[in-house]
Amino acid sequence: MEHQKSITCTLLSGLLVILILISPLCCLPDSIKPPLLPMPHAVSWKTGRYCLPDLVHVHIKGEVENADRQMLSLLLKDWNVTQVIFDNFKNKNITIVCDHELVLPSASLEAYRIDVDEQGIQIEARTSSGVFYALQTLGQLRGSDGKLPYCSITDYPSFRWRGYLVDVGRNFQSMDVLKEQIDVMARYKLNIFHFHFTEDIAWRLISKKYPGLTDSTNMERWKGKYYTVEEMQELIRYCRDRHIQLVPEIDMPGHSAAFRRYFKTDMQSDSGIAILKELVKEFANTYPGLPYLHIGGDEVKIHNQEFLPMMTTWTEDLGLKTIGWEPGGNLQPNTIRQLWMGGPKAITNDSPFEVIDSKHLYINHMDPLETVTTLFYRQLGGKSAENEKLMGATLCSWPDRAVKNENDLFRQNGVYPALLTFAERSWRGGGDFAWRSNIKTDVKGLADFVEFEKRLLAHKQLYFNGLIFPYHQQSRQKWILYGPVENKGDLGMALKNEATGDFNALKKIGEFYGGTIVLRHWWADVVKGAIDRPLENSTVYALSKVWSEKGGNQGFWIGFNDLSRSYASDSPHLGTWDDRMSTLWVNGHKVLPPDWQQAGKKGDLEVPLIDEGYSYRSPTMIQLRKGWNTIVVKLPVGKLQGKDWQNPLKWMFTCLPIEREQ
Repeated sequence: MEHQKSITCTLLSGLLVILILISPLCCLPDSIKPPLLPMPHAVSWKTGRYCLPDLVHVHIKGEVENADRQMLSLLLKDWNVTQVIFDNFKNKNITIVCDHELVLPSASLEAYRIDVDEQGIQIEARTSSGVFYALQTLGQLRGSDGKLPYCSITDYPSFRWRGYLVDVGRNFQSMDVLKEQIDVMARYKLNIFHFHFTEDIAWRLISKKYPGLTDSTNMERWKGKYYTVEEMQELIRYCRDRHIQLVPEIDMPGHSAAFRRYFKTDMQSDSGIAILKELVKEFANTYPGLPYLHIGGDEVKIHNQEFLPMMTTWTEDLGLKTIGWEPGGNLQPNTIRQLWMGGPKAITNDSPFEVIDSKHLYINHMDPLETVTTLFYRQLGGKSAENEKLMGATLCSWPDRAVKNENDLFRQNGVYPALLTFAERSWRGGGDFAWRSNIKTDVKGLADFVEFEKRLLAHKQLYFNGLIFPYHQQSRQKWILYGPVENKGDLGMALKNEATGDFNALKKIGEFYGGTIVLRHWWADVVKGAIDRPLENSTVYALSKVWSEKGGNQGFWIGFNDLSRSYASDSPHLGTWDDRMSTLWVNGHKVLPPDWQQAGKKGDLEVPLIDEGYSYRSPTMIQLRKGWNTIVVKLPVGKLQGKDWQNPLKWMFTCLPIEREQ
């Protein structure tokens, strides 16, 4: 399998991921800070470096889980330590103190402290979870030369709920790929794995009472692909060993066509309720110890007002706390709400229920480059940190559209860049209340993004070599937007010398940075674009320069309408980049669009995307000349709305020279 063959972390005996640190850090002088991600809340760098000996003595005071001890042993082994002796009171190189009474600046049970000095490494935490997160940070401190910088780190999460959702109901994912994502979650301190396994398309968890529910004849996609009891139990254990809570979702009463196909009844009927109660009870008995069950409740007409109250009571009587989507059906006050629709809203302690934020956190709707920008600036729940009612947030991967293979889920959606950026924000907190799609242009806002992007790209190189990580440096790509020019609905309207970038006669809209620039988002009412008041029947021009040291062919990411992976959007027609007649020139030469493999094909959720997006087709090769090269992008628009809801208007472009992948 492509994913597993290229994994840079070693999975041994079902234990925790081992971080493999390679050459770049060892070549840096002591004064250079290692690229920590998420960045801890407080870091004090000091002069000097500590080198672990071949024989390491570890003293542990307090209760530390066996899996975390094993994780440390394997981490040290990977660091070429030949022998580890635990509970040694003399000559200790590593000291771990796990004490509930420990004084730290946060009440979080996941808080920790690390000190590295000439005496060795000292870790303090209140719980084994804090120890685990300290070890994740420790793994990022050390260069491959065996030395760790002297430092003092005090760290804690800003949100107690830091989740990631995968939808395996629509598109099945193998156990190997699920574990790969869980390993990444653990490394970057995410602690909730939301597992969405029931859908209209298929029900993908075996029921011993009703085994026909997962029969291939009852599936519309990925036929016959489901998870056994043993695999589900393995996933739960795999998450638990990594201090991640698996949160299962049995969607009810919506997204339940697979249930109806097999049982020939609706969930809200008397017979449907009886069957569903049996399934929920079987689930609770088969997988004891899970604290939550997500019951869905969204995108369905509730014709039986007793359904959700009845199923909530049934579920909670079985010992499972319920979570439901908001907006949704008539959920009960004791059910945690997971928000998925609407604009920014501050969740205060006056909220009538506990809240998990997932609004505008669906990466299937985001351009891969835009994903990092949006998530970096995104405030969660309208607050800088959790409160009594705001638990945190869950990042969601909901690609409704079918994919040819599970690797396309990663090529078409910026899964790993998104996970790392979300990890930074959900751990550190902060962000802006207003949502945005472009990099900030003020000095601090731009500098903050540049600093984070540098760490993100360092982690791409260190830990994702060979994995699908669709992101390249974009913060240095500067654009000037000019216009708008009225085109009166004629999208082919042309200005004299437009290909060469002679726009002195046009009004300058502003300067922007990024590989993707969104002029007007399809959710313009809640997501800020580059143009405050975009006009219908107008054309905007974008101008940039690219430096080439030697000249020659250069690969570019180029696109004009990154398609959501959840809409049945149409593919572009041959000879066009999009249906707005967008055009791009480099040094006055027009850059031709690809020969689309599905040119002009009407959108269909069962027809996978092939090359419609820049991140999952070969880069566009452009001949550059030595020195500066001029890029001009022409961006006409007619009406500021799509032709239908499956083809929404996202007035945008992507143009970014990219480095060659290893």
